[in-house]
Amino acid sequence: MADNRLPEAGDRIAKLLARAGVASRREVERMIAEGRVALNGKVLDTPAVKLDNLSGVTVDGKAVGAAEAPRLFAFHKPSGLITAERDPQGRPTIYTALRNALPRGAGRVMPIGRLDFTTEGLLLLTNDGEMKRAMELPSTGVPRTYRARAFGDVSQAQLDELIEGIEIDGIRYGRIEADLERGSGKNRWIEMKLTEGKNREVRRVLEHLGLQVNRLMRTAYGPFELADLPRGQATEIRQVDVERYRKDLMRSAA
Repeated sequence: MADNRLPEAGDRIAKLLARAGVASRREVERMIAEGRVALNGKVLDTPAVKLDNLSGVTVDGKAVGAAEAPRLFAFHKPSGLITAERDPQGRPTIYTALRNALPRGAGRVMPIGRLDFTTEGLLLLTNDGEMKRAMELPSTGVPRTYRARAFGDVSQAQLDELIEGIEIDGIRYGRIEADLERGSGKNRWIEMKLTEGKNREVRRVLEHLGLQVNRLMRTAYGPFELADLPRGQATEIRQVDVERYRKDLMRSAA
């Protein structure tokens, strides 16, 4: 009589598929629930399956290759692009620009976090779903740095109060380091560093202070900076730096 039990050793299949760059762990779990993942021809209905490797695993009927070395790319996202593979409204996406910006052989990459349609600046992309998830989790405390140009009156004392966090319309935003750059007039630049990255967090906080944001750009994510990367261009982070950072990140995410 054949033994149809699934193997229990190794790592959970969602983790392995995320590590192989198929999608984030959460997205993989959704794919399994939709019946899109199979092992040796048997459609899986749970992400709890543990495997030593991805031999015999298919997604949408296609075999999954072995995990590649983690890669990380920095992309200077221009305003006017959606951070998604497709948009129901037909607006251009980051992948439209990435076709020409990424080097040949970059393979499939996923954005780490998102930038709004009108937000520009540093967008990191990776083939490693585990690293993506860890960098996005608020619990790992990976800092994101933004520069916002805002119209209105605000003092450094008001911005200093954000260090304790703030609640807006029932949503609690954690610690924010904010510095008003020198200058005069009603349009002022403000640098903000935060670790949660909730939806439209920077805009909501500044609007709550009575400011109107007319330009927003992310200048850093973790230790990786936008620097002088031209708008619409991408560059690959050195492999040694990616491996070193990933090791420390996974230790803090464990």
